[in-house]
Amino acid sequence: MFSSSANMKEIESSSVNLIVTSPPYPMIEMWDEQFSSINQEIREAISNGNGKKAYELMHDELNKTWKECERVLTDGGIACINIGDATRKINGDSFQLYANHGKIINAFERLGFSVLPFIIWRKETNKPNKFMGSGVLPPNAYVTLEHEYILIFKKGKNRNFSPDNLETRHMSSFFWEERNTWFSDIWYDLKGAGQRLNHLGLREKSAAYPFELAYRLINMYSVQGDNVLDPFLGTGTTMLAAMCSMRNSTGYELEPNFRQIIASRLKELTPFSQDYNIERLKRHLNFVKERKEANGNLKHRSDNYGFEVMASQESGIILNHIKDAKQTGDNEFEITHEQTKLNQEKNESKHGLRRYVTQIA
Repeated sequence: MFSSSANMKEIESSSVNLIVTSPPYPMIEMWDEQFSSINQEIREAISNGNGKKAYELMHDELNKTWKECERVLTDGGIACINIGDATRKINGDSFQLYANHGKIINAFERLGFSVLPFIIWRKETNKPNKFMGSGVLPPNAYVTLEHEYILIFKKGKNRNFSPDNLETRHMSSFFWEERNTWFSDIWYDLKGAGQRLNHLGLREKSAAYPFELAYRLINMYSVQGDNVLDPFLGTGTTMLAAMCSMRNSTGYELEPNFRQIIASRLKELTPFSQDYNIERLKRHLNFVKERKEANGNLKHRSDNYGFEVMASQESGIILNHIKDAKQTGDNEFEITHEQTKLNQEKNESKHGLRRYVTQIA
């Protein structure tokens, strides 16, 4: 699998508000063939044991996509890139780290982006032994990589909101206690309800990240109705999270089998999105209860739900789940939403439906 996103001609310039993606990781062996298929020099460099040259050439290919990302992002738009570093030994060369995150930061700096503080998230590992190399004997052991990076870049100045869309911004707010977790620079907790859509059996082939990762980033860095792009769509996690968050989305993917996987995951999305929102609301109520027991009543109240909230900016929050998802074209889906209520019966009809479109290019 490799995206055709080096040329995203279907997308107008300055029309995308947020990019959330995870590219193929240079110097991870599972991606060698995909990189080599678009640049024969990469295959030759690996065959000749020239890891540093292969590393540079792989990033040259990714840089074509990053340049196109700069074109399609609007001023104030954000790009979130999930990437892992690689450790490797090629044809007898010394074992070494290939710092993919550093190369991508450099690429976005050259494109004029502002580099924002990044997030490290700890991944579950199935390795039976934590320590590698010479085991317990110095000095040739080396530490294992048990984390990945979410690199965050901003194009231009901070985004401004006109009076016409201030209400949408407030509806898109998140809870105060979610902010404290989401905007931490280390994430340890990417588990739970979101895992239902992860299809973990696909992780080895697709390198897919958890649903919760994409969901957080979309809610952190965009508002309802925004356009979200994933130039390396894979199994569609970014697209599904955008659907659950009332965002429009576009993704690029060449591997046809992944499109079948996306369609399969979409069938699970309607009940999942409602359950997911109800769990968010319940977690907030538990937080309010514990906070009140420790510190007394909270100062603010939600306009739509009536419960107490910590900050006045939370008062307009509305969680909307998917009421219906249907395919309207070969690569296009239309999503209808309704407001989530606590103790709501599944598929209960509500007014105020909104529709958003997702496309796979």
